[in-house]
Amino acid sequence: MKRVQLAGYQARHFGYSSSGKVATIRLNRPDRKNPLTFDSYGELRDLFREMCYATDIKAIVFTGEGGNFCSGGDVHEIIGPLVKMDMPELLEFTRMTGDLVKAMRACPQPIVAAIDGVCTGAGAMIACGSDMRLATARSKLAFLFVRVGLAGADMGACTLLPRLIGLSRAADLLYTGRAVGGEEAERMGFHNRLVEPEQLLAEAQALAQSLAEGPTFGHAMTKTMLWQEWNSGLGECIEAEAQAQAICMQTKDFERAYHAFAAKQKPVFEGD
Repeated sequence: MKRVQLAGYQARHFGYSSSGKVATIRLNRPDRKNPLTFDSYGELRDLFREMCYATDIKAIVFTGEGGNFCSGGDVHEIIGPLVKMDMPELLEFTRMTGDLVKAMRACPQPIVAAIDGVCTGAGAMIACGSDMRLATARSKLAFLFVRVGLAGADMGACTLLPRLIGLSRAADLLYTGRAVGGEEAERMGFHNRLVEPEQLLAEAQALAQSLAEGPTFGHAMTKTMLWQEWNSGLGECIEAEAQAQAICMQTKDFERAYHAFAAKQKPVFEGD
């Protein structure tokens, strides 16, 4: 079975660091509000695919530098070349961008997005692809695809966004492309909670650390079931959860929790 160590991963097109079992990904083009390029899209997709085999990383924080999260695809480095491509090339690109979100949802580690400033276009979809979102009141969320003459259906937006905030609110954002501030996005249910800018990264990393110290096999199973059950009926979901929970009950973490409870102690989980 393939196993990899990713604590020491050397990123080429974005910032990457780790502390204990938590990895932090930082989009690091702050002068342009952290836009994505063909290269950063591809490397992020490949990194999240590798996370499926990582034995040392148990939670991930995704953020941006310089007071912004991500402004989407770089106008000059992506959008400009796209207008010159033929259909097969365009489809190759749109499939690659969607593959990033699929890889984020498929990796077992919970992903916490720390969102400040601009969070638009593909950046908003990275936020959608994360498991939880901490943000600042000054953050700005927008799905800008319609503003460049495209459909709001991009990178899974028409599936992910309605499940986060409801169909009607999702239609509002995808049809209009309007920007919403952090407080409105929190009321919609997009952000889990708002944090002061100077505390944002620390809060996100603390949340990720708490998840990494938990029953990480169980967390991975929860993430799998959240994804798998979207397109299943209630009976199928209950049966799938019965099987998933029975598997988790065979882990050593479950046994550790029982013995700790019996001893009136806090369990120390090891993810096995």
